[in-house]
Amino acid sequence: MLRISDLSFSMAGRPLFEGASATIPAGHKVGLVGRNGAGKTTLFRLIKGELSLDGGSIEIPARARIGGVSQEVPGSDVSLLDTVLAADTERAALMAEAETAAGARIAEVQMRLADIDAWSAEARAATILKGLGFDSTAQAMPCSAFSGGWRMRVALAAVLFSAPDFPVVGRTDQLP
Repeated sequence: MLRISDLSFSMAGRPLFEGASATIPAGHKVGLVGRNGAGKTTLFRLIKGELSLDGGSIEIPARARIGGVSQEVPGSDVSLLDTVLAADTERAALMAEAETAAGARIAEVQMRLADIDAWSAEARAATILKGLGFDSTAQAMPCSAFSGGWRMRVALAAVLFSAPDFPVVGRTDQLP
């Protein structure tokens, strides 16, 4: 559950939130809409802990994962598929550790990789990308080969792939 209680936050002396409260039960999906500059992105940054509250509180479960699509998605030389795979940071870290782990730790790493179904990750990521309009040829291309709107789709695929407890998607108006 996400609980926002009596939230207050100002930016450059301008109050964006005063006494705002909301509760989102686990498993519910919520959309946030508003004009440019209304504070949507700022609210998400507050929820993610990137900004400090002036007052009130934001409560999320201790182990909750928050995923987000930023307003700007930079191009890179990394393929679309690898970009999406990298979004599951736990899987990426465990895969890297599996290369060097020894003794009892290698068993723990392998067990956790099995628990999170790491071996089917590439197929799952490819399926998500295909559903967003990227065929297998496009999936092998670097992000820099695509426009900002198409890169936004890649960022959305990454959030869907990482399956966060609280997905945050902004600026959907940029999707082609």
